[in-house]
Order: sequence, then structure tokens, then C-alpha cells
Amino acid sequence: MKILYKKIIKSIFLVLLLADTTVAQQVAPFKAVTESSEYLNTVQEKTFRYFWDFAHPTSGLIPERTATPNIVTSGGTGFGIMCIVVGTYRQWITRQEAVSRLLKMVNFLEKADRFHGAWSHWLDGRTGKVVPFSQYDDGGDLVETAYLVNGLLVARAFFNGENWEEKILREKITKLWESVEWSWYVRNGLLHWHWSPKHEWKMNHPIGGYNECFITYILAVASPTYPITYEVYDKTWKKYEAWHFVNGKEFLGYKLPLGFDWGGPLFFEHYSYLSLDPRQMQDEHTNYWDLVAKHTLINRAYCLEKAPKEFGYSEENWGLTASDNHEFYGAHQPTEDNGTISPTAALSSFPYTPYYAMQVLMHLYRRQGNRLFGQYGFYDAYNQSKNWYSNQYLAIDQGPIVIMIENYRSGLLWKIGEKIAEIQSALPKLGIKKPNYATGFYMYIPEKNTGKVDLMKHPDEGMYLLDFYVNGNETVSIDLIDDKGKIVQSLAKNQTFAQGANQVGFQENSGEYTVILKQGKKEEKIAIRLR
Repeated sequence: MKILYKKIIKSIFLVLLLADTTVAQQVAPFKAVTESSEYLNTVQEKTFRYFWDFAHPTSGLIPERTATPNIVTSGGTGFGIMCIVVGTYRQWITRQEAVSRLLKMVNFLEKADRFHGAWSHWLDGRTGKVVPFSQYDDGGDLVETAYLVNGLLVARAFFNGENWEEKILREKITKLWESVEWSWYVRNGLLHWHWSPKHEWKMNHPIGGYNECFITYILAVASPTYPITYEVYDKTWKKYEAWHFVNGKEFLGYKLPLGFDWGGPLFFEHYSYLSLDPRQMQDEHTNYWDLVAKHTLINRAYCLEKAPKEFGYSEENWGLTASDNHEFYGAHQPTEDNGTISPTAALSSFPYTPYYAMQVLMHLYRRQGNRLFGQYGFYDAYNQSKNWYSNQYLAIDQGPIVIMIENYRSGLLWKIGEKIAEIQSALPKLGIKKPNYATGFYMYIPEKNTGKVDLMKHPDEGMYLLDFYVNGNETVSIDLIDDKGKIVQSLAKNQTFAQGANQVGFQENSGEYTVILKQGKKEEKIAIRLR
């Protein structure tokens, strides 16, 4: 009997140990503190609190903005769900707290107004009834629904435990996802943004031309129940407003593959890539990493070089995107600029331009923080030339800050996205494949005035991380050379690396260097500035 008892206890212990290991793998590893990591922690966690502390008490959904706490937003809720995943990973909340909140949210979403499976842009957080976004926009909003569904699918992949709460959560999310009738929103061969029982197709807004809506097509094709066809994607997204799909022009030294001239507001490169890693996406028109990084660099270059000097833009004060302004709201971009800086523009671009984003974060916190940083992080926007500072937070601007900083720090949401089978199977159907990069520095686009790439130490690792790609089985050597032509470090010496993306970490004094990568007869060089 004692032996049996011991075996039972041992078995229970092993089960608990394995369960703890599974959960432990989904929390951020312990790292030594650095000044930069503390600033990121502060900004991320404070911003996360908007989605946790300010969530609607009845529904758990996320208010559109602080001034309208009972009007919750479907898209902002999707971003908020991903923020809850980040909060769980960073242990700002417990896993059980996160699951309980998410169950509350999905239970509410099950009963809320829906229109052929799509939720409206705004809902009453108390009842789930539609709140009209505009005169004719009082029904289903397919783009906002896509942002919500994307968040739900991320939560389904992350909360993969075998306890009954997480199982029920996953089942409920799957039912919600499979009940969205994406194909019903196709009219005359075009995918439409809106439909209303009262006004039907009055909004008449096909989702065409490159913009923030890319994820809508990926999910619509991915749907296991109501998918759209490639022909709808091609006819609407690529051809309906073709004048802002393929671009190919150069702006301030950077060639822009897709989109409006000058790129449009920066949120175009945030919303669809919260769980999609653009480094792993390429089609016949563009490499998507090249697109998002160059759009960001164009936005920054405009602020530094072409914007009116009275706006006060600088290397520490750049970033144009849609946000509040002194006249209420605007889609700020190089072609529509009134001096308004939106913190989300640069901070949500951390994965693309980390050093330049950190410059903005430090400036806004240290020099503007007394008026711009509050209970839920940075307020929505400010205009130095007008001496105007927003007193509000907006869900759709706060969410990408938390998510994209995390993608820079750990790649968390991008790694989760790679596990969502429906999405990954949809990409090839749209002609999007994983790039087969040549051996070299696949991620880096030099600053066009200096010809150099600015690298800062990774805040969590406390060292410089050099990204490179290896194609083939030959060994690789990487040397760091100073401005006098002397090799100061061999970062790799005839070393075998796995084929694909790789990193090497190193310590070195700040300054200007050249990195030379050799593989067989192939040699790649890049000029860098260690910051």
C-alpha cells in the first residue's frame, strides 16, 4: 500500500512538474536589469494597464478612448487581447487572471450584436448592442472584426493548457472565428468593409489598395468555413484602387515598394503585422520586411528633412500616424502634416528601427513626460508648435505599443503567429512565401545620409546582437573591423550555422565599424555605428 501511495504521489508530482514547465516556457526569462530594459518595462506595463484596469467592467472589452468608457471597440479589443497575452508573458498578471478575463470577454462577444458573423466597430459595453460609428456605419465592420479575430486566435494559440478553463476558452474562440461569414461581404466580386441591415451596402467601401487592412484578407482566405477566393483578393486588394497598391518610387533615398506616395500613416505597418512576422513574407510585389522598414525610414526622414522647422521635429521627435490632434483627429503623414507627433508611430515601429524608436521613447519620457506620460502610458499625441497635449488614450494607438515593443524584445507575438495553422496555410494561397535570403545581412537598411546601420545594445541581453542569414552548408566567418581597418573582434571563425536567420551577440565600445561576413568565396560588408 505504501509503495502504491508513493507511486501515486510521484506521478502527481511529475504531472505538476510538467505542467509547471509548460507554463514556465510561456513567461519571460529572468534577465539582468539594464537602464533601457527598465524604460521599456515602464512604458509597456503602464500602457498595458489601459487594457486591463480600464477594460469595461461588464464586458471586459476595451473602450474606444478614455472619454467614452461605455463605447467599446471591436478592433481595439483585439489589440487588447494580444496585450493580455503580453501581460501574462511578462507576469504583470497571472495566467489564471488572464484566462478568467478572456472567458468573460468571449462570453460577451457570443451574445453581442453581429452581422453575418461580423461585429460592429463600436458596441455598448454594457449590452453588446451596436453603437453607430457614423450615419450609415451601424452594422458589421469586417476590418475591425479582423483585428478582433486576430487577437482571439493569438490567445487561442498561447493559452494551450489542458485545464478545463483553457480548453473551454479555445473552443469558444474557435466557434466565434468559424462563424464569421467573410465571403458574405463579397459583392460584385469585391470584398466590402461594411454592411448594415438598415442601410445595407450604403457605405460602399471595397477594401482596395495597400493600407492597414491586409490582415483582413489573410483571415478571410484562412477561414475554414466562409473563405474568400484568391480572385476576390486580387480584384479588390490589388486592382480596385491600384493607384495606391504598387508604388516603386523613391522618397528621400528609400524606394517604397507598395502603398501611397510617402507611405501614408505609419499604422499601416503596425496593425496587420502584430502577429505576422514581415521578415517571413514575400510575394511577387515585395519583401514585406523591406516594405515596413522603408516606410518607417521614409516617415522619419520626412520629419527630419522636409517638415516645417517650426514643428520641432528631430531625431528624438518624429513619427506621423493617425491620432488625435488639436482639431480632434487626423491621419497624419508626410502629405497631411500639421505638426502632430503621435507616440505610437515610433514606439510601435520598435522591431523595424529599434535605435530610432528608443531615441523617441527616451525623449518623450524624459523631456515631455510631465505632460505626456500618465496613468496608461503616453497620451495619444502632442503638437509642440501649437503647445497642445492630448489628455486622452485611444485603444487602437495604445495596443500596438505594447505588442510591437514585445515583438522587438522577444518576438513573442510573431512566434505565436507562426503557430496559427489557419493563417500560415492561407499565406501561400495569396502567393506569399517565406523568403530564401542569400547569406548576408538581410534585415538591415542603412540610414541613407550616413550609409550606416545604427545598432544599440539589446535592452534585455545587455549586448549588441547582429542579425544575419545563412544560405548553404559552408562555414561562416564574421569580423568586426574598426575605422583604421583593424580586426577588433572575430564574431565567428569558420563556424557552422543553421540555414536561416541567425544572431551573434558581442560587447564592444561604441563607435563606427565595418562588419565583414564571409562564406566560401562570398563576402558581404555592412557599415555600422554602435550606439
